[in-house]
Order: sequence, then C-alpha cells, then structure tokens
Amino acid sequence: MRNSGYFKDLYVGGKSLIIGLGVTLRTCFLPQVTVHYPREKLEITPNYRGHVELVKDPETGGSRCIVCGMCARACPSGCFTVKGEKKEGEKKKTLTVFKLDFTKCSLCGTCVETCPKGAIRYSMDYNIAGFTREEFHYDLIKRLEEKG
Repeated sequence: MRNSGYFKDLYVGGKSLIIGLGVTLRTCFLPQVTVHYPREKLEITPNYRGHVELVKDPETGGSRCIVCGMCARACPSGCFTVKGEKKEGEKKKTLTVFKLDFTKCSLCGTCVETCPKGAIRYSMDYNIAGFTREEFHYDLIKRLEEKG
C-alpha cells in the first residue's frame, strides 16, 4: 500500500511530460510569428512616435521654424533649447540653436501639437541605443542638414 502513492506520482508526472512534449511538437510545425532581428526588421507604422525632428522647408532648404519658442514653453519636461538671432537686413529671426535633451523627453507630443508652422514632427528612429547621456542630446539643426 505504501508504493501506491509512488506509482500515482509516477503516472501523473509521465502524463504531464507527454502533454508538454505534445504542445512543443505541435508548435514546431506551426508558422513562425517572430522576427529574427537584426537580420529581419518589421516595417514601422506611420503613427510611430520617435523623438522629434525639424521639418525641412522646401522653398528655403532650411527649417520651417520661426523661433517663436512655443515648443519649449509647452514642453512639460523642459527638454528643448531654442535660440535665434535677427540678422542684418532680414525681417524675421533665424534659427541658430535647436537642441533636444531626449533623456528628459516623455514623448507626450505637446511640442508637435503647439508648433504654429508645423516645424517639428516625430522621427522614425526606433533603434536608439547609447552608453552615455550625452549621446541623447540631439542638435536638431545638424540632423536636418545631415538628412538633407
């Protein structure tokens, strides 16, 4: 009578082993649902929210930004530095500094929504990695010229 518990445990353990192997064998023959990153990459949806970037003005070739500072004032995280200067003979300010501290950004989107000229948008950069905080301090004017 003492051995009946042993054989019962042996039977239950063997049964659960066979059920588990059946599940594993069944999934071996199903189509794959994973992507083998980095050899394969998924296509990013158009509504993806990456960090912000400046929009290029097709007429001037520069930024659409009019240096109003609405994005910096609307940002709850205070991650923007926007500066401009009025050059001799021009009616409006010229953008000289537009920096983003992505370590502070919460990706809330108020900067994109409040920009009156649509000068900033979300970027499609999604694979962002770095070893120091300084790697996430972006000079958006420089990035616009490099993409240009």
